[in-house]
Amino acid sequence: MPLQFVRVPALFSGVFAITMNTGPFAGERDIAVRPRKRMFLMGALSAMAFMLPSPSALPQASQGTEDASGQQAFNNACRTCHMVKEGDNRLGPNLHKVVGRKAGSLPDYGFSSAMKEAGFVWDEEKLDRFIANPDEVVPGNSMKPYGGLSSGDDRKKIIAFLAQAR
Repeated sequence: MPLQFVRVPALFSGVFAITMNTGPFAGERDIAVRPRKRMFLMGALSAMAFMLPSPSALPQASQGTEDASGQQAFNNACRTCHMVKEGDNRLGPNLHKVVGRKAGSLPDYGFSSAMKEAGFVWDEEKLDRFIANPDEVVPGNSMKPYGGLSSGDDRKKIIAFLAQAR
């Protein structure tokens, strides 16, 4: 029966090594395989690759998971206009250290007159109400077209994420 050559990633071919390639397939090896064993070898290699854990499948500390879910909620609802990096103003002001900051007071950002005159300091309760319905908390703000986030769970995650980014 004639031999066929199968290209296998070097990670799985340690004991089967015959030749080492160079060029675009560097790191892979050619292995001489009889045709009927080819399917077995490909199946075995596929099974080994399948069993390697992905980073998302690895156990993580609960705090890390909460941080990640808060950042994910922030990214989904807020990051289009806002960042948490100090000095990184985009369409909206950066939210670095927003908890404890007077509304409309961030230097180098052009807030609406309504936000500048709001007269309060951001705390968790005020942020929750504002994220839920910005027009109710500060009528005349410039958060259009954002109309609010109805999910109380997502708002809680976002606020925890923002409070942590001090």
